Amino acid sequence: MKHIIFIFLITPMLVFAQAELKGVVLEANNSNEIIPLPGANIFWLDTTVGISTDIDGAFSIPYKKEYKKLIISYVGFSTDTLDIANSNVIQHRLRPLATLDEVVLNGKIKASATSYFEAKNIINISSEELLKAACCNLAESFETNPSIDVNFADAVSGSKQIKMLGLTSPYILIATENIPSIRGASQAYGLSFIPGTWVESIQITKGAGSVVNGFESIAGQINAELQKPTKDNRLFFNTYVSANGRIELNTHINTNLNEKWSSGLYIHGDMRDKKFDKNDDSFLDMPLQKQINVMNRWQYTDLENGFVSFLNIRILNDQKQAGQLNFNPNTDKFTTNSWGSEIDTERFEISGKLGYVNPDIPYHSLGVQFAFSNHNQESYFGLNNYDIEHQSIYSNIIYNSIIGDSRHKVKTGVSFTYDNYDEQVLDNDYKRTERSFGAFFEYTFDNIDDLNLTAGVRVDSHNLLGTFITPRFHLRYTPWERSALRASFGRGKRSANIFAENQNMFASSRTFNIRNVSGPVYGLEPEIAWNYGVSFLQGFNLFDRKADVLIDYYRTNFNNQIVVDFENSQEVNFYNLKGKSYSNSVQIELNYNVFERFDLRAAYKFYDIKTQYESGELEKPLTPRHRIFTNISYSTLKTVNNSQWKFDTTFNWLGKQRFYSTQASPLLYQLPNYTPTLSTLNAQITKVFSNKFEVYLGGENLTNVKQSNPIISADNPFSSNFDANFVYGPIFGSMYYTGIRFKIN
Repeated sequence: MKHIIFIFLITPMLVFAQAELKGVVLEANNSNEIIPLPGANIFWLDTTVGISTDIDGAFSIPYKKEYKKLIISYVGFSTDTLDIANSNVIQHRLRPLATLDEVVLNGKIKASATSYFEAKNIINISSEELLKAACCNLAESFETNPSIDVNFADAVSGSKQIKMLGLTSPYILIATENIPSIRGASQAYGLSFIPGTWVESIQITKGAGSVVNGFESIAGQINAELQKPTKDNRLFFNTYVSANGRIELNTHINTNLNEKWSSGLYIHGDMRDKKFDKNDDSFLDMPLQKQINVMNRWQYTDLENGFVSFLNIRILNDQKQAGQLNFNPNTDKFTTNSWGSEIDTERFEISGKLGYVNPDIPYHSLGVQFAFSNHNQESYFGLNNYDIEHQSIYSNIIYNSIIGDSRHKVKTGVSFTYDNYDEQVLDNDYKRTERSFGAFFEYTFDNIDDLNLTAGVRVDSHNLLGTFITPRFHLRYTPWERSALRASFGRGKRSANIFAENQNMFASSRTFNIRNVSGPVYGLEPEIAWNYGVSFLQGFNLFDRKADVLIDYYRTNFNNQIVVDFENSQEVNFYNLKGKSYSNSVQIELNYNVFERFDLRAAYKFYDIKTQYESGELEKPLTPRHRIFTNISYSTLKTVNNSQWKFDTTFNWLGKQRFYSTQASPLLYQLPNYTPTLSTLNAQITKVFSNKFEVYLGGENLTNVKQSNPIISADNPFSSNFDANFVYGPIFGSMYYTGIRFKIN
């Protein structure tokens, strides 16, 4: 272990840095308020080289010394021509065409938006969107977004799981700044290990992702961009208190050491030490917990010489206690006195990236990403023990260039991953080491106006999965103004960590069986799936207000899947798929600016997900076929001292969901085939007093929906019928919270 850390610490820390001129375009206004202009056109005079600004008004455009004049235009604003002498970062403000004295113009960009220009179907979630809810951690950052489903994994651990396109998080590549981070041992609880205040923005990619990031993605990718020491507040403080007993503190301290070096210290702590049992089943509604999470982040920026780098060092200690109210771990652990569970996790990780761009040849850049983590979890659930230690190494070298001009871009490189697992499952030891070497090539054609395509392929050699090819393809075509028609397909392959990914099963009295024991991982074959998708985005005006509608359809076909079979109420069986397994997902979404500073987002989702079990072809359990989502947000006009009110409301309606079969259980413990429908309502009010101070008050599940009897045989937890895996809705009921944010820019 010490040798691995030493080797890793001397590894060069490189990452791709844009070989381009960077900047941001803002609206010029009398109050000097920062209002980004997304979709502004940026291009070099007398060339075909151009780009559009993103949701935050930022852009990166290829730069050569012979390029002297930069044109910036935006509908309704004057077009400006800038004289550019070097590649230093620029900030420019465009003035509205009709500017009158004594008139203050105000604007607002979407807090969550789908790009019109990317070939991939990417949803950008800004920091403004994250503030619409408490967002205590990454798992809770998707409550206001209809593309991600969030639910509790079981009725004991309190952990939340996410789904995309109807598939659970193991089928989603979850990355932190494009480095895979929530995988392996961290799959079950890792989303709660990234505090919400650390997240600057999130990018959600539906369907097959880029070959640059690896071969494991099947349903899509989620990338969380962290706060940057050079852009974050010099001091940030957030405190949160909730009615379910949770207290949370977050502190960011950022310092510019000199012109090139900056450092940030990010400290997160949360605790819940109060016991609640609102449904009187003798079990805690929410676990007791403590978490200390500290990250030291370093940033080095030398754009003049072409260097940009980041180095992150993070340590985490997370403790959870769940089970019956009277459980005392000092006296009751591994006894039948009282049922209880403890999950203790210690994690250390170091990641970095640095890239070099030759100032004389800005189209050519070379970079490397790297990460090392050691994850150690010791846990037990009643009489079931589960321990896992996972060391992981990830490195990725990327070379970027163009062919002819900036419309033809290429990325190529090599990657290496290493994973060492040591698991103790009941009385069994499972150890394995996975190593893979890969090479990839990705070509992008982008004429900005109407066509953008990305085609990539990678070849990987894996010590357990063999040598295989992963193709990915994305296409965006603009048939007419303010539209985007997309299509994609791609292949994914992964080894399933059947115990780490399904820890909820330990909160039961079931026995665990692995069938087909001739494969390379737990005796099972790797999972292989193809994902296909089409989507259409159309912007329009409705009653002179901006609106857009998004319609997408995605299908995932599994060539092989590790079937996790709960259909026998006394067992959990793992086996290779024999037959068909597929997921069809349809989403229709409307975004509408009803009137000034009042936005509506509404969506309908339909799932058709079926798998061939040993007992027949069945719907995916605990997944609603129909879902309706609505989010409404309103903010008042900012005053001279930047005081403002913000109001946000989110409504979810979930259709009926299939229960696992309980027909073989005694009549007392049998459940119906389907759950009832349910609806929840969340709301938050934020009072911004100034640029430095704000207070928020919110409530979750204001309709006070509570699932009755979420734990089967809660009165006799050591019987053969005990099971906490039938959760389809809230357990705690209504939950209220409040908090304050303080910042010094």
